[in-house]
Amino acid sequence: MLKKAKNLFFITGLLTGSLLMFWACNQSDNNDPKATGFDRKEMLRQYADNIVKPRFAALQSGVNALQTATQTFVNQPTENSLDALQKTWVTTYETWQTAKGFNFGPAGEEGLRKGLIEEIGTYPAAPTKIENTVRSGQFNFNNFDRDARGFLAVEYLIFGKTPAELVAQFAEKNRRDFLTAAVGNIKTRVDAVVAAWPAYQTEFLAKDGTDVGSSSSQVYNEFVRNFEAIKNFKVGLPLGRRPGQTKAEPEKVEAFYSGESLRFIKANLKAVEDFYYGRGEGKDGVGFKEYLESVEGGKALIASTEAQLTAIKKALDAVPTTTPLSQTIVRSPAPVDALHTELQKHTRFFKSDMSSILGISITFSSGDGD
Repeated sequence: MLKKAKNLFFITGLLTGSLLMFWACNQSDNNDPKATGFDRKEMLRQYADNIVKPRFAALQSGVNALQTATQTFVNQPTENSLDALQKTWVTTYETWQTAKGFNFGPAGEEGLRKGLIEEIGTYPAAPTKIENTVRSGQFNFNNFDRDARGFLAVEYLIFGKTPAELVAQFAEKNRRDFLTAAVGNIKTRVDAVVAAWPAYQTEFLAKDGTDVGSSSSQVYNEFVRNFEAIKNFKVGLPLGRRPGQTKAEPEKVEAFYSGESLRFIKANLKAVEDFYYGRGEGKDGVGFKEYLESVEGGKALIASTEAQLTAIKKALDAVPTTTPLSQTIVRSPAPVDALHTELQKHTRFFKSDMSSILGISITFSSGDGD
């Protein structure tokens, strides 16, 4: 009798396990885009051909214009040539906002070199390091002082004082030489990324799985990191919301010296939204939204995501544009606080729910526990 009971228990357990495995497989199939006909390679091709490469090319054109404006100013430092240089820097850095989310492949880390975003987009800039480098006349753009080079070092050099004061500073040869070299370094790094992408694209399209190291994983992680950077660093850091901060630090806004921080936040957010929808140069193609539409639970997540994106944009529009963001944080931080709250609410949709539903792991650390 005991033996029969044991056999019955074994058979029941076996059947239960089989049913559970069958259910799990069905659930897996339901959430497997390939089972529903979704083609990740088509999504990756849309990203490569109509978003990543064109936006890096646009950045390259902007950097070329920046180099030309820099050379004109260095050759003849006047208030007019400075004004032209400042305007070119603003438009080029705005273009950078559309390309900085592609920090993988040719723009990713390699050896001691960090990703392109760290090498030319680190902020806040470090004035003391920059001034020490200018005085030394020795310009090293391959060391660990990434806050003393790149776009924000150039911003520090050409903004933040009256035009007359800035022009007077550039009477110094070392200062002219450093500005020329700093812009040249940006150009060298951007040119290298643009040149490498055509060859890299074959590998990019071939790695269309969802495992760590796949193109889908790299694209997704940089997409999320690009959004998180708005919340954590463009808004949270100057507000004093980062771990270890005890008060607001408005001087740590992005683009402190030009006063254009809000403009760049808007450009960055639009770039994130465009990437989510797969909106490229002249073509609205397959993006993460279509990917989500192909899996169980995806449509509900899309609705939640889009509703919160609308809330973020509404909060962003409520931040005054008549004063620089750093001054708004000092004088009347309430709308910036409200923006940070809406950005924080959105983290779960891009970083948690989307990761879970698509089966793509988050591989970067934002350092704030979300």
